[in-house]
Amino acid sequence: MSAQIRILTVDDMPVYREGLGMIIATQPDMLNVAQASDSAEAIEEFRRHQPDVTLMERRLPSRSGIETMSTIRGEFPKAKIIMLASFDGDIEIQHALRAGALAYVLKSIEKKELLDIIRKVYSGRKCIPANIATKLAEHLGHENLTVRELDVLRLICNGLRNKQIAGDLGISETTVSFHIKNVVDKLQANDRTHAVTIALRRGLLHV
Repeated sequence: MSAQIRILTVDDMPVYREGLGMIIATQPDMLNVAQASDSAEAIEEFRRHQPDVTLMERRLPSRSGIETMSTIRGEFPKAKIIMLASFDGDIEIQHALRAGALAYVLKSIEKKELLDIIRKVYSGRKCIPANIATKLAEHLGHENLTVRELDVLRLICNGLRNKQIAGDLGISETTVSFHIKNVVDKLQANDRTHAVTIALRRGLLHV
């Protein structure tokens, strides 16, 4: 038998992590060499085992999966990492792929498809499932929000009114209104509340 694909699984949910281990154990060409529940463990286990493929949960305690991946790839540039997520916001997908993930998959993925993606990533291929590719394509050509527009949007999400936002950011209410209009236009929203809903769905904001 050819060499097995050595896999590190990283997830803060024991049941899901153990489930991945059980799935991998059914495959003769795969071996779950280690598991980790947070960023620090993931980095430590990667250094110890230097796996062929890592399955990394997007949201981990203390540091995100993307930050953890960036740290690992800083030391091991050829690390092959698949990002796992419960959320398909296009901004988060873009961030993960730009940080070096070779695949981004939802945790609801079918077992057969996940195993196929692991094998493709092991062979060095970038693999974007059809549903993820569709999500990215939906927002191609959309203008990105500026840092200031994101600041305003976060404060709206926190329930602040224009006068309070102006005070927090040290700008005029007129400028706040200008930023809100731009945000609503760029997100193709009906109003400020709808803009927040869209931003949360796309991963521009986190609660």
